[in-house]
Amino acid sequence: MARKPCVAIALAAAVLAAAAALPARSAQAADTEVLIDQFTFTPQRFTVKAGTTVTWTNEDDVPHTIASSSKLFKSKALDTGDKFSFTFTTPGTYEYFCSLHPHMTGAVVVEAASGSNAAR
Repeated sequence: MARKPCVAIALAAAVLAAAAALPARSAQAADTEVLIDQFTFTPQRFTVKAGTTVTWTNEDDVPHTIASSSKLFKSKALDTGDKFSFTFTTPGTYEYFCSLHPHMTGAVVVEAASGSNAAR
């Protein structure tokens, strides 16, 4: 019986060591992908740094588009599994919608790059 707790502790230690060895994903990296499903953009509103490329993926059963309210970008109709990407280079708030289903809306807030990536 004394062996079972030792095995469990060793297993837990191995799992923690393996997790620590994996690179951490930053919040910014996770926010570069937007899923389209059930007539919604997820996340609907998020923040990235200037220079970030955002990719929208249609996981819905019907076509959708991504169209900037300011006409900065617009995708073709995306079928299931199709993707559209846009690189945001200028700080600001960029609202977008699906031109086929205008009730579907979202926004990308772009902050100035900081640190060594900042424009000088």
